[in-house]
Amino acid sequence: MAEGTQQEAGRGFWLGFAAYGIWGTFPLFWPLLEPSGAAEILANRMTWSLVAVLLILLVQRRWSWIRPLLAQPRRLALSVTAAAFISVNWGVYIWGVNSGHVVETSLGYFINPLVTIAFGVLALRERLRSVQWAAVGIGAAAVVVLTVAYGRPPWIALVLALSFATYGLLKKLVGLGGLESFAVESAVMFPLAAAYLVYLTVQGKSTLGHTGAGYGWGHTGLLMLSGMVTAIPLLCFGAAAQRVPLTTLGLLQYLAPVFQFLLGVTVFHESMPPARWAGFALVWVALAVLTFDALRQLRRARQAVVPPVSVPVAVDTAQPQAAAPAPAVEPAVEPAVEPRTAVSSS
Repeated sequence: MAEGTQQEAGRGFWLGFAAYGIWGTFPLFWPLLEPSGAAEILANRMTWSLVAVLLILLVQRRWSWIRPLLAQPRRLALSVTAAAFISVNWGVYIWGVNSGHVVETSLGYFINPLVTIAFGVLALRERLRSVQWAAVGIGAAAVVVLTVAYGRPPWIALVLALSFATYGLLKKLVGLGGLESFAVESAVMFPLAAAYLVYLTVQGKSTLGHTGAGYGWGHTGLLMLSGMVTAIPLLCFGAAAQRVPLTTLGLLQYLAPVFQFLLGVTVFHESMPPARWAGFALVWVALAVLTFDALRQLRRARQAVVPPVSVPVAVDTAQPQAAAPAPAVEPAVEPAVEPRTAVSSS
């Protein structure tokens, strides 16, 4: 039994690694879809994502959640709002990557955990420990340093972090599984995406199903593949979440921005002057402080759970004895703020 559990945990780790690894290497895929513009790529991603998720639901026969959701207007409205925020996130991310701002897009997902914590305080009235406040403060200082380094606020990173943190908050309120919420969001975005693709076709500006200078039918295949490329890491993440603790996923989540950052510097050769390195270093310090605190709180919570101690009782066979009372067990102390796992779905 223990061996089987260990194997499942190992499988879950590699599924999580695959999910965040794919998300981290997305900057290699979106440039392949040029000369399509960011808006057309986004519309194709929305359209073919619905096709992909419907095929997955059909194979798994997971339809029972639809009727209860439709019977709850508030959850449905929150899902529609979440779809709007993830659309903004996807659109800005694709534009940022194809416009030569891969490093800045990675910054958005580096600071996302800090923004998520801030949202927990503002929206959910969660209490932060002093170490968490320090991490948020260091992150804010990093944004100031990077604003000076870029000569402007790092708006791409800020929009990505804010839109994804809002999306995560809405998903928490909706309470749907990853695949189900992806299906709802794809269905919400589909009409607008399909309408935009029809508009581009009527205007003679669509690259889907056409050939032109520098692209052929393989380009159409890649546009259609964008839906499955979006769905696969989400499925890997969902499978990993069932097999490994959230703390493990919380550490794995940093793989995506790390990979994006490395691609931006080594593959796309984006400029990194000393001031930008200083800003990123502050972000990494903030994340290190945050991770250390989360692991420390988790260790304390586990140590607080004292297993019952069996007390040997002498039994006189001649006289019946009353059972000895079990020793009291102190309740586990829950941390003020549970560590979160941010799911990058860019």
